[in-house]
Amino acid sequence: MILKKHSYIFLLTGLLAGNALHAGPGDQFLQALKHSKATIVMANGQPAPATVQVTRAWNGEYCTARIVNTGSKPVRIHEVILAQAGKVLPANTPFYAEGFQMLTQTSGTLEKPQVLGNYTDNGHYRMPQPAGYLAVYNLLRLYPAGEPQLLLGFTSCRRFAGKFYLNADTIKVVMDLENLSLAPGNAFQLEEWALLKGMDGNALLNKFASRINHHHPRLAFKQPPTGWCSWYCFGPRVTAQNIYDNLDYIKANIPALRYIQIDDGYQPHMGDWLSAGKSFGGNIQPVLKAIRNKGFEPAIWVAPFICDSNSTVYKKHPDWLVKDANGKPLRSDLVTFGGWRLKPWYVLDGTNPAVQAHLEQLFRTMRKQWGCTYFKLDANFWGAIHGGYFYDKQATRVEAYRRGMKAILKGAGDAFILGCNHPLWPSLGLIHGSRSSMDIKRQWSTFERSGRENLYRAWQNGRLWWNDPDCLLLTGNMPDNEFRFHTALIFSTGGMVLSGDDLTTISPERLNVLRKAVPPTAQAAAFEEGKFEIGRLSTPKGKYLVLLNWDSTAQTITAKLDHPCEILDHWTGKSLGKFLGAYTAELQGHDGRVLELKE
Repeated sequence: MILKKHSYIFLLTGLLAGNALHAGPGDQFLQALKHSKATIVMANGQPAPATVQVTRAWNGEYCTARIVNTGSKPVRIHEVILAQAGKVLPANTPFYAEGFQMLTQTSGTLEKPQVLGNYTDNGHYRMPQPAGYLAVYNLLRLYPAGEPQLLLGFTSCRRFAGKFYLNADTIKVVMDLENLSLAPGNAFQLEEWALLKGMDGNALLNKFASRINHHHPRLAFKQPPTGWCSWYCFGPRVTAQNIYDNLDYIKANIPALRYIQIDDGYQPHMGDWLSAGKSFGGNIQPVLKAIRNKGFEPAIWVAPFICDSNSTVYKKHPDWLVKDANGKPLRSDLVTFGGWRLKPWYVLDGTNPAVQAHLEQLFRTMRKQWGCTYFKLDANFWGAIHGGYFYDKQATRVEAYRRGMKAILKGAGDAFILGCNHPLWPSLGLIHGSRSSMDIKRQWSTFERSGRENLYRAWQNGRLWWNDPDCLLLTGNMPDNEFRFHTALIFSTGGMVLSGDDLTTISPERLNVLRKAVPPTAQAAAFEEGKFEIGRLSTPKGKYLVLLNWDSTAQTITAKLDHPCEILDHWTGKSLGKFLGAYTAELQGHDGRVLELKE
């Protein structure tokens, strides 16, 4: 059902003056949010006492809030509804929203949301949401028909997680207080959020990113890394010989792949990161040393916040772990997804000073003694697990994660830190790189799905961190057109480029493509609104067009040209001719192109 505009909203909020009645639903929605009252939701479900109050302060397009307890008793607060608006935007309004953890993204319309990934906050990670609403996090973009775009987003995440509750009728701006106790005379300072509008979506995202950088300065790393990863060719059964063979090939054929990353599988148990399993003969250090001696950078996979019940960490240090209601180590599968291997996992408590010391020393050992200069941190979501009890009773799960990450950064020194399967906004300012999609696979459905995930987040690249669109795959039995789509899409993200192939099996033609893919542009292409079909990119090295055909049938795609130019195929260098005004390409189904524009 499409809901009509209701002028009574303006009567209720005192906005009858001027031409407010002629504003579209987008403006009405913004005004309704700004002038709605905040609501405190208590942990016991009872109304908040009059002694507990929320004050909001607007600084232009940015809002902060504070909760004060002026009473004589402590109160436990579940969440605060900072603003809400209902019966304003049509139910068929398109939107895009982020998740709490990186594997959740949602698009569609308010009445028919569409999950982009396979692993949702609510369905997979079992994060609660209220009946009748979809909970999304961090960023909500709305596209009212024929009006400026709207961007609602949290610009800080130091202590609390910000989210939005959506349904076809209502949108709520919410701060999760995790049932924390607010003592008499004390206050909670909440996170800032933004309310932006404009016709240019890229400009809105630029403004939003700048404000995030104000609160969370970006953890700088000069260029997006390039390298090779063992996971997508050898998985958890990787051997030292697999590494040596690819290392020799890379040195001889494509030395621009600087980081040689050993993925999950080297360790005997989750949590025992300084040990090695049978694949490495109980000692991974000779492999890392060989990488260094060949002139490359050793990189390694670590899941720092988890352990399994057979690990030394679990057996010797149960006091380090997040607890359940009975004071026992919390089995993660009782409150969320239990893990993908050697499960159920248990969680190291980042609020515990002993855990912080452990993490700092672990990464200092790997950096100084093992020589690792790149850490792929996986399963970071569990560091911000819900449903548990922390050593610091007044800490939120955001704080638990951020304290643990700060200890990791201390130990890792100048090494590159990549966040994977991580809580997205709690990682702001604490990682150099961020995985921006689910795991890649050599199949079209994954190329398509992970491709959309990456493009929706391409704005973050170079602003919040370097995006990791996951590995570039160039071997296998997929048709050439689908590989062309995949390579064009990875190019368009401008982020990190890691090969995921056993390069000893790559063809000379595909090797040439890999050579052209590094170094990455470090800038994401800007796609025209509505469809990820025509992307444009201007770098100091040149100008590019990226064309993507998502359909299964052949399509004709026409891109306008600002100036007369010669167009070259980026991968082969072949000239396609000189063009004026527009360029038209015939693309097969599931095909892609990267074109250089020579003016």
